[in-house]
Amino acid sequence: MTQGEVERQESDAVAIKWQRVRAASDELIDHAMVEAAYANPRLRMLFPNISHGSLHFSRCIKFPWTNDVPSIYPRSGGGFRVVRMNEPVGSNHQLAGDADSAEDAAALVVAHLPPCCGPAIDGTADDLNQP
Repeated sequence: MTQGEVERQESDAVAIKWQRVRAASDELIDHAMVEAAYANPRLRMLFPNISHGSLHFSRCIKFPWTNDVPSIYPRSGGGFRVVRMNEPVGSNHQLAGDADSAEDAAALVVAHLPPCCGPAIDGTADDLNQP
């Protein structure tokens, strides 16, 4: 398989997953949050996942996914919370910030992307950690 074919396969897997996330029930996810993230090209190239009403992003398309990209959680009472999952629970660095709009939450995620964050790869988090 050529490099171009591999990149196309990875891109297709991400696009299919975004279609599923965008089509998810309103009971599963706030669609303003999903659409704001999808509108951002840097987030649209990552592999999205929904969990308990929150939106997560991975730099790989296979489990175990990466946990170095912040996630977006809806706040009770409105707005959104952006949390870095790779920080220890209770750490001062876990909260990336709060946002009143979904667009601001997506911008916070982008502002806290890991260095050299590119499109999701066809592999696992372990594959990204290989020298």
